[in-house]
Amino acid sequence: MSDISFENGMIQVDPNIVAKGLRLDVEALRAALHDGAVTSLCEKGMEEDEGQFRLTFFSPTRRLRLIVDAGGVVLQSSTTEYTRKPVRSGPAV
Repeated sequence: MSDISFENGMIQVDPNIVAKGLRLDVEALRAALHDGAVTSLCEKGMEEDEGQFRLTFFSPTRRLRLIVDAGGVVLQSSTTEYTRKPVRSGPAV
């Protein structure tokens, strides 16, 4: 298996890649995914980006973005540090 694979409509990413990008160890990543502290987003390329996918992983302090082709080859990788904005719990004033 490659580090990233697409099978039966599912995407599998080697947890070591995500953990390294988010500066976590694999066990901390698994716990954060389970607790919802780490989330992900997959976007499918269109037009000139057809056949590519943008996989983004968010922790409370870092973002990992991978651009991959349909074969799972990483074409581009980037990380950014940031702070999530707090979620509002009522109507905006």
